[in-house]
This record gives sequence, structure tokens and C-alpha cells, in this order.
Amino acid sequence: MSQPVDSAVSAVRTYIEQHRAAFLDDLAEWLRIPSVSAQPDHAHDVRRSADWLAAKLEETGFTTTEVWETPGAPAVFAEWPADDPAAPIVLVYGHHDVQPAAREDGWDSEPFEPVIRENRLHARGAADDKGQVFFHTLGVRAHLAATGRTAPAVHLKLLIEGEEESGSPHFRTLVEQHTDQLAADAVIVSDTGMWSEDTPTVCTGMRGLAECEIHFFGPDQDIHSGSFGGAVPNPATAAARLVAALHDEHAHVAVPGFYDGIVELTDRERELFAELPFDEQQWLRTAKSYAAHGEAGHTTLERIWARPTAEVNGIGGGYQGPGSKTIIPSSAMVKLSFRLVAGQDPDHIEKAVRTWTAEQVPAGIRHEITFAAATRPCLTPLDHPALQSVARAMGRAFDKPVRFTREGGSGPAADLQEVLAAPVLFLGISVPSDGWHAPNEKIELDLLLKGVETSAYLWGDLAETWRHAP
Repeated sequence: MSQPVDSAVSAVRTYIEQHRAAFLDDLAEWLRIPSVSAQPDHAHDVRRSADWLAAKLEETGFTTTEVWETPGAPAVFAEWPADDPAAPIVLVYGHHDVQPAAREDGWDSEPFEPVIRENRLHARGAADDKGQVFFHTLGVRAHLAATGRTAPAVHLKLLIEGEEESGSPHFRTLVEQHTDQLAADAVIVSDTGMWSEDTPTVCTGMRGLAECEIHFFGPDQDIHSGSFGGAVPNPATAAARLVAALHDEHAHVAVPGFYDGIVELTDRERELFAELPFDEQQWLRTAKSYAAHGEAGHTTLERIWARPTAEVNGIGGGYQGPGSKTIIPSSAMVKLSFRLVAGQDPDHIEKAVRTWTAEQVPAGIRHEITFAAATRPCLTPLDHPALQSVARAMGRAFDKPVRFTREGGSGPAADLQEVLAAPVLFLGISVPSDGWHAPNEKIELDLLLKGVETSAYLWGDLAETWRHAP
């Protein structure tokens, strides 16, 4: 027998249903703006998107709305103080830029002309990330309507980035420049998803990322392998040997010091991962792969969510054309990436990889190694009170237990955690079938409204959690 719906839930759901049509109309208007940050021709559209959102947030009730300039695309900041000066400060992060899209990429309709088919809203940005940003606008209004408040129960701030789909090149600097305005007790990242339509989940962390490119140099030019082969060092062989030495026979990363300081999974976290309805064969089909592989002693989910990795992203050198060309190449290269977990320091990883690389390179081969800007990992413990607030709010909206996951990828959330010294919490309702970055991107309307509902419950729950915190 289903449980009776309490009056607060009923009030929230009634308000959402009454305002559903206008909310979707507004979202569709925003989705029509092709805010593709990676394409210079759309720079004007990215700015239009920022201006549109700032105006809509002001209309929603935020007392401060600002468009923040960067050397690239603009971000949007908004703020709505609580009536209680002791209320917790919560910052919501998302992004308003989108991936490139064109009808000829395989879309069934124009990517920037939103259409609803089978209760799904199709458009570029519907799930990633405009839809998940925008549900907070109706959520906060439903929160006010259901509680009779004139301001949110928390001091609410929004930071909506304009360059996430271009790698967030100016994001950390932006956060550092506005640290005082962005100061928060907790950060909510609404640029994520959940396990499935039937299994609501809250993400507790993301991996970090360090990337490098290594070039190997031998002879000053390609030379004849008959005349010189076996008598001079070969940079392509040096690259291959380095790659072969990257892992041991158990798929552990062989770089000394690589695992220093990592936060190991708790028994409870491993149990929670194991409870998820994970179909490994279906996952392999999605990956277009034929076998699971990875670090010994860990499951597939543990490997992609909670273990560090080293991957060869590219390797090359010497003759690549048809037929043979018997040479010793003058140079070779390798591109490596390292996914990092909580407790790992990208600076330490860079030093360890540099030292290890130098030890692998034979005499007579010169090498150069270049690291890109790193992304730090972030993790919020399962027992953190703010994380429990997110789980309760989502459970209330979905009327079922909420499980916990992590993200195997990397993003700017760690910059917020590090610069603002605040826990990062993830609230997203997108599902894997939404097709982020793919043709026919969509969002399930029922789940989108569950996001609205979760947002409506969250602010009151967080305020109560802080009020009773020790």
C-alpha cells in the first residue's frame, strides 16, 4: 500500500503542475540559443545565453544577477539571501554552454529547435546542462510557495559557467577572483546524472585528471635500418618500452609513488556499489568492447569510479604510410592520461611520472615531457550531513530509496571544493540514455520535474541540517 502524501509534498507537486507549461516554454526558449562555446562563430550566442539566463533569474526573484566576464565566454552569477542571517550558504554550479550540433550529425530534428516526443524533450543542452540548471528556477519558487516564505531557507547562490564544454580554461581563475562573493558552506553541482530512471542516485565524487605528452628524439633524421639498425637507439622502441612498463601483470600502475595517499574505498562503499543493478555485459556492449579488464582485486564499477588509472591515449613514430620503409625514425611520441582519486595530488603525480619517465629512457635518446593543467579529484564522505540532505530530498521526490555512485570522469567541481573549502554535492536527474554530446540529446520530462521537486525540498532540509549540526 502506498504511503499518504504529506501536505508539504502535495503543495510542492501542485505548484509544479500548475507552472509546468510555462517552465517548459521558458526552457525551450533558452535551448533555442546555440551557445556553443567551442565555436568562435557562436560567441555572440553564448553571450545571448548568459544575458537570457541573468534576466530569467532576476524574474525568478534573485536579488542579485550579474554576467561575469572572462577572457573567453561569460558566466552568470545570481544570489538570493535568506531572511535568517545564520542560514547556510549554498552555491549551485552548472553551465550554459553546449556541445556543437548540426542536423547532418544524425539528429531527427533541428538540434536547436526543441521538440517533445514521447514525453522527452529533445534539443542540444536539454540534459547537458541547461535543463538541469533551469529546474532550480521552478524548484525555488515551489519551495517558497509550499512554505510560505518570501526568501529561500538557505542563502542561495548560482554560478553558471560559459566554458565547461571547452574545458573550463578560465574557471578556476574566475572562482579565485570572486572568492568572497562565492563563499559557501556547500556546493551543489547540477551537471551530472543518476543510475537509471528506476534507480535514483546521488554522486559522491569525481576523479581528477593529469595529462602529459612525451616526445622521444634519436637521430637528427630518419636513417637506414640496414646501415644503422641494432647499433643506435630507436626512439620508437623507447616509446614502446615505456608504454609496456606503465603497468605490472596485475594492471597496477607501475610508477613509484603513484598510489601515495589515496583514500581507499570503505567496506560500506563497496557494498553500496555492489547493490547497484549493474549488467556488465550490457555495459561492455555500450563500450563497444568485448572483455572487462583492469586493476586486480576490484570490480568494474570500483575501477571506473574509485581507482586511479593510467591510460595510453596515443602513440606514434616512424613511417605510417602503405607498404614498408625500413628506417630508424628520428622521433616518437606518447600521450598519457592519469585519472586520480581522492588523496592524490596532481603535482605529486607529475613529479613521479617525470622521474619514472627519465628512468625508462635509454642512453642516446633525448626526451621532452609536457603536462597540461590538471584537475583535482573531489569526494564527499557518505556520512556528510549535507550529502544526506541531498539524498533525503531526492528520496522524497522519487518516493523510493536513493543509492550512491561516483563519476569516473573529471570536471571543475574540484576547483570549487579546493578554492572555496566547501563540500561538493551532486544533484542531477539525467540518465545514460539522454545522449550527452550525441545526436538527439534529450531529457525525460518526468525526471526533469523530479529534479524541480528535489530542489524544492532541498533548501529547507539543508537549513534544518545546519540548524541541528553540532
